[in-house]
Amino acid sequence: MFKPLSTILCLLGCLLLVGAHSTPVHAQGFGIELLNTAMPVSGGMAGTSIARPLDITSAINGNPAALRQHHGTKFSFSGTWIEPTFNVANAGNHPLFGVTPFPQNKSEAQGVAAGNIGWTRELGELGLPATLGVALVAGAGAGSDFRHVPESNGTYASILALDIISSAAVDVTDRLSAGASIILSNTTLAGPFVGSTGASYDYGLRGSLGVTYDVMPETTVGFYWKTKVGYTFNNLVNFGGGFQDVSLDRPETFGFGLADSSLMNGKLLLAIDATYLVYSETSLLRAFYEDQWGIQLGAQYSCTDRLRLRLGYAWAENAMRDIVPGSGGGVAPPGGAEHIQYVQSLFPAFNEHRISGGIGVRHVLPGVHFDMNAGGMFEDSQTFGDTTTSLASYWVGGGLTFEFCRGSMR
Repeated sequence: MFKPLSTILCLLGCLLLVGAHSTPVHAQGFGIELLNTAMPVSGGMAGTSIARPLDITSAINGNPAALRQHHGTKFSFSGTWIEPTFNVANAGNHPLFGVTPFPQNKSEAQGVAAGNIGWTRELGELGLPATLGVALVAGAGAGSDFRHVPESNGTYASILALDIISSAAVDVTDRLSAGASIILSNTTLAGPFVGSTGASYDYGLRGSLGVTYDVMPETTVGFYWKTKVGYTFNNLVNFGGGFQDVSLDRPETFGFGLADSSLMNGKLLLAIDATYLVYSETSLLRAFYEDQWGIQLGAQYSCTDRLRLRLGYAWAENAMRDIVPGSGGGVAPPGGAEHIQYVQSLFPAFNEHRISGGIGVRHVLPGVHFDMNAGGMFEDSQTFGDTTTSLASYWVGGGLTFEFCRGSMR
């Protein structure tokens, strides 16, 4: 009965992956970071995935030590459509930017298809207590487009990061696993003004280390650390003195998670993650954001051997700075802090509450599992000097996992 459904979802997933570079992700994440909120299984649990990730891309992108919880050989591809509603109203004059007052207008930046692909291989048949993984994931993004508003003087801003990840994990003891990842991140930065700024590309390397520990057979804790990664976008802005380079860092990140499946005869999995993003040590983004805490809660209930139901809630601390500096990313615009504040309003990170849900069906075809998720970020607004921004979003995603040797925890 699932064959037509699986065919349709497969085609949908391919289309989503093709569109992954179309527009920036602007919602759902933490600051500009998506973490695992767009993954096929974790997305239904608000991104909860540090101690016991239930899909392979969440393990590769989050805590690589958790790769040891996935057995055999697996391949996964998924896509999530993220649709924001982003409004800006400006009450002030910013003559050096050519911006004059304009009423509330909606950004014309379209939604985005965030695609993720992953592969894992357990090496047990070689006598090694190890697992390898590679993935291509949508790592971070934000953006807005107000070029249709003449008073905005072509205001347009976007950042999009695509991460290529190689991971490995080993069993240190029967209870303790450790893992590491090397991440090549390719990032595009554009804006914020047509004519005075353009688009530029750069890449950077970052790494991550993680551990998981089984406190009891039903209870697992996990921890990971991901390094900061820096980029230099050449000849990005020109405020009258020639084009200048802009430097930008994605933040160093720490995550701790706890997962437990001791309730309801093991049918109910409960998990909590705490994540800390160090924006205060980044270039450019520290002009907009303070350090940010995120808390994610997730649950999965196994209704039958094949059907899974999932729920999640995430809280992300309002990361917006109340007082901004007069420069950012090595560039000091002529208007100083006032103009930095206008740009800050284009990269909002003040929404605190998100909810999500999902379903999973195992063996829609032999060895093929289907997962889908949907969620929403509640609307919120904030004023930055003379500029007021409001943001809300929803998303829906799905993915298929091909399991060539059974035995996964799921």
